[in-house]
Amino acid sequence: MNRIVDYYLAPVSPWSYLGHDRFVALLQANAATARVLPVDLSRIFPVSGGLPLPKRAPQRQAYRLVELARWSDWLRIPLNAQPKFVASGGDLASRWILAAGERASANALALAGAVLRARWAEERDIADPVTLDRIARSCGLDAGAIATRADSPEIAAAYDAATQSAIDALVFGVPWYVYRGEPFWGQDRLDFLGRALSK
Repeated sequence: MNRIVDYYLAPVSPWSYLGHDRFVALLQANAATARVLPVDLSRIFPVSGGLPLPKRAPQRQAYRLVELARWSDWLRIPLNAQPKFVASGGDLASRWILAAGERASANALALAGAVLRARWAEERDIADPVTLDRIARSCGLDAGAIATRADSPEIAAAYDAATQSAIDALVFGVPWYVYRGEPFWGQDRLDFLGRALSK
């Protein structure tokens, strides 16, 4: 039975980071695969009622830090909720992930996980091509080929298409998983996704 999950994520999302390795383990446990779809949240928020972090009310920003610390502790996953390169965007990293995934979704999953760790645990700048090159090489990927492809019009179009696909699927945050038409928002819904995959 074909089990394919649409996986919407953003490298600038700590929640994507906290859920990523557990999601990959869930896929493996259920002989499932993923369509890895990094998206541009700056396009999704305006059409879904969301706000970028700096524009959220202070009480929401404060509680977000509480929840991130709570989940980091519970999952025993190291996390710096206010990373050194917090101002760096995720567009370039997203294009690298899409380029890596052209050969195999496993490549995209591996690179996405390493990029997320680099930003949220290792204090690395994921908007820096040199950093992305090193991350890709650490995953055993052809960094040169990925870099070239990531700069292509086709990958730029794929990034736009992934974002539009998210908008069409009524996505309003990440990580977001869709399995057989059923949406699951957030790393705290992975148990429910696991139940759906096991049926």
